[in-house]
Amino acid sequence: MALIILRCVFLMVAAGLGTLFITDKHFLSNYPWADFIGVMVIAAFALTIDIAMPRKRLDIISAVYFGILVGLFLTYVIGVALTPLLQANPYREKIQLVLGMIVCYSCISLLMQTKDDFRFIIPYIEFAKEVKGLKPYILDTSVVIDGRIADLVETSILDNPLIMPRFVLAELQAIADSGDKMRRSRGRRGLDILQRLRSNKGVELKIYDRDHPDMADQPVDMKLVLLAKALEGKVVTGDYNLNKVARLHNVPVVNLNDVANSLKPVFLPGEKVEVKIVKVGEEPGQGVGYLDDGTMIVVEGGRDHVGQLVLLTVTSVLQTSAGRMIFGRYEQVARPG
Repeated sequence: MALIILRCVFLMVAAGLGTLFITDKHFLSNYPWADFIGVMVIAAFALTIDIAMPRKRLDIISAVYFGILVGLFLTYVIGVALTPLLQANPYREKIQLVLGMIVCYSCISLLMQTKDDFRFIIPYIEFAKEVKGLKPYILDTSVVIDGRIADLVETSILDNPLIMPRFVLAELQAIADSGDKMRRSRGRRGLDILQRLRSNKGVELKIYDRDHPDMADQPVDMKLVLLAKALEGKVVTGDYNLNKVARLHNVPVVNLNDVANSLKPVFLPGEKVEVKIVKVGEEPGQGVGYLDDGTMIVVEGGRDHVGQLVLLTVTSVLQTSAGRMIFGRYEQVARPG
């Protein structure tokens, strides 16, 4: 109800302003009713935009309000400065109104485009270079194509906003349009994963369009690192080289391979494990099996039991850059494979 009243008052104010244009000699023109209709059309257009956008972000609204205040102040200052030039001009008031409109628009536009690049506090809102609350996660091409980020997000373990830079999206589209069938398939998978993330209401995914000056002529990996540093966020990747480059620049990295390895079950020497031997190992007498999460198990004495589910005793666990390997000693056949 309050909104309806506000909109009615707004239309009444617009009608009053239009009436002023056709009755006051200072604003009277050759086409007074055209001025009135023009004001009402503009008011109706503004009202339509307001109704069409029921959900508005607080930082944008504050940028508009603060931009209008600064714009009005600058308009007054400019008007005072131009008084000697416009004093005898019969269109002085109209010129000042148009000037005010342009200056207010410029101030609002400037604030909306740069609200993330500086720090300024006004009541109820804070514009800051850093992103509030949780630091953003900047996605690279490999992690989107990989697809595990979507599964991780769906577990509700991540509350951080996800940033997809425009240059990464362009690289992904180039891969999807590649002439190579495998690359094209991987690119399209990445686009499907992005769509899956966008449709997930539990995650905030933003497409970041801006390029900072220091990103010019830089490769994609370096652009990611510079963007993460500018936003004070973290790079999410599965790429080994990007991981190293980011750490060299003191940019935090979330490596999905490390995350996956950390979630794998921990086995201590002496524990009993059941695994199916799927192939022979490199050393004599060895057999190789895999857990459900892909962890490779090397079984001493398992060579003669390929295709069988065996019980083994863990002897050691080796953590490598490629993942975790478990070594065990064959005990007995658990049951026929």
